[in-house]
Formats: sequence, C-alpha cells, structure tokens
Amino acid sequence: IAETTFNKLLSFLISDDKPPNPVSFSFMVPKKEISMVPDMGKWKRSQAYADYMGFILTLNEGVKRKKLTCEYQVSETVEKLLAMLATLDRWIDETPPIDQPSRFGNKAYRTWYAKLDQEAEALVTAILPSERHDAAPEIAVYLKEAVGNSTRIDYGTGHEAAFAAFLCCLCKVGALRMEDQLAIIFKVFDKYLQVMHKLQKTYRMEPAGSQGVWGLDDFQFLPFIWGSSQLIDHPTLEPRHFVEEKVVNEYHQDYMFLECIKFINEVCLWNISAVPSWSKVNQGLIRMYKAECLEKFPVIQHFKFGSLLSIQPVKP
Repeated sequence: IAETTFNKLLSFLISDDKPPNPVSFSFMVPKKEISMVPDMGKWKRSQAYADYMGFILTLNEGVKRKKLTCEYQVSETVEKLLAMLATLDRWIDETPPIDQPSRFGNKAYRTWYAKLDQEAEALVTAILPSERHDAAPEIAVYLKEAVGNSTRIDYGTGHEAAFAAFLCCLCKVGALRMEDQLAIIFKVFDKYLQVMHKLQKTYRMEPAGSQGVWGLDDFQFLPFIWGSSQLIDHPTLEPRHFVEEKVVNEYHQDYMFLECIKFINEVCLWNISAVPSWSKVNQGLIRMYKAECLEKFPVIQHFKFGSLLSIQPVKP
C-alpha cells in the first residue's frame, strides 16, 4: 500500500483528546456497490480499500515483535467491546441447536442471528461516545455482516473482513485510539475468534465460498498475518521450528497464533517451514490475503460501503 495512504491512516488512529471533527461524516446505512466483476477496479481504487488495508497494516506494525503477555492498556471502549462479544456468546448458550435431518447448517443459527439483527444498533450505541451515537446505524451494519450469513448458514473470510471493517469504523469515529491497537488484536479480535469458533461448531456452519482456497483455514485469515508479525526478529524461533510440537507447546502462551502457524505447516499448499524469516512469511501472507480475499469478486460483492468506508476513489 502506498506510504501516503498508510500515513493518512495513522493520522486518524493517532491518539487525541477530541474525536475527529463531527462535521467530517454524513452517516448513512452502508450498501453494496460491487455487483459485477468489472466493478472490482472501483473497489481497489476506493477510499474504503485504502482505509481497510491501511488499518490491517497499522495493526500488523503495532503487533510486531510483541508477546501476548506484554503489557498494554485496556480502555473503556475495549471493555465495552468485550462485553458486547460476551453477550453474543451468551445468546449462543440460550439458543441450542435444534434436531434436524441435515448435519450442517443448523437452523437455530437463524434464531440467534435474528436476535443480533434486532439488537445490533443498541449494542453499537452502547460502545460509542455519546456525541457519536448518530454513527450507530452505519457501524452496526458491519457487525451484522461479521458473524456469517443467515440464509446460507455459512461463514468465511468476507465475514471476518466485516469485523475488521467494524473496528476500523470505530477508529474513524474516535471510539478506538492509537493506544488501543494491541488490545484490539490481543483482546477484542481474540474474543471475536472464540465466539466465531463457537458459532461454527454449535451450528455446524459451512465455510463460505470455495473451501480451502486460502490453503490456511476455511474460516479465518487475519490471525495468520498478525500472528506472523508477532514473531518477526524472534531471537530463537524461526519458521522451521514450527514443525516441532515441543516448540509449539512451549510458546503458545506468548503467541496466540501458534496453533494457526502450526496448521499452515500441515497444509501442503505452502510449506511455511521452508521460508527463511518471519518478515518474509508476513509479507507473503499479506500478498496472499489481497489476492485470495480482497481481490476476489465472490468475497467483495458482499462488502458494504457508507460514509466511513467509502466507494469514492482515493483523493490524490
């Protein structure tokens, strides 16, 4: 991504006492804009693509060489996000799977989803500062998109991208700040993954799109990117060590993505242990994410654009 876009992104993430100027956004309910393959060029030139990719790379930079066990601040907004995810988790317990002939796609998921659909705006309003409550209808759309599809009862990397977009929007309105970046990954994203794994298991959700196309995990991608960044320049752990079970068992408390990294080793598509350094692994994963997720029409056709993640072209 262009250095300028990256710096612009940092500028809206940079800590400041005041949220961004309230007149800078006219909030709207996001809608789909990519309806045909030729529209993909519009997406790649959009402010949304630059902001989204910049957000992913800003966090990638922030988590570099950091252990899970390192010290970082947990702000009030992060606490509220964790409480919201705990609510989604509790609703799973309150909505057990039903007996049905089909093994996959348990229809109780639709009951769970209907609850979120109904409550999403209120959940988001509770996270936002009072002067930003008008952003809730726009931001809530990304939360609803982040938990899977209620028609198909499936989940994939496009849904994961919607959760990252949800967090990016919270940064743009000043609810999350620069000093929250470690907590965003180590606390919020980690809790989100736990809830998604529980959803996938409880309701036997299918992977969205073509299965295993990433060669990593049918459901997630971002933990692999950020997880490899944590390990950059590690004094002793190299990619080649991840075939050794002893190493994984010894270090998984410090590096929450070790299981993911181990999983990549077991997939023949890309043998991570043959890559000389973690920074090469990290760069390779970012390229792969762009090519296999962000540049794939079946994924991006579902992405929604509003005032915070705009389809308008990047301003020169």
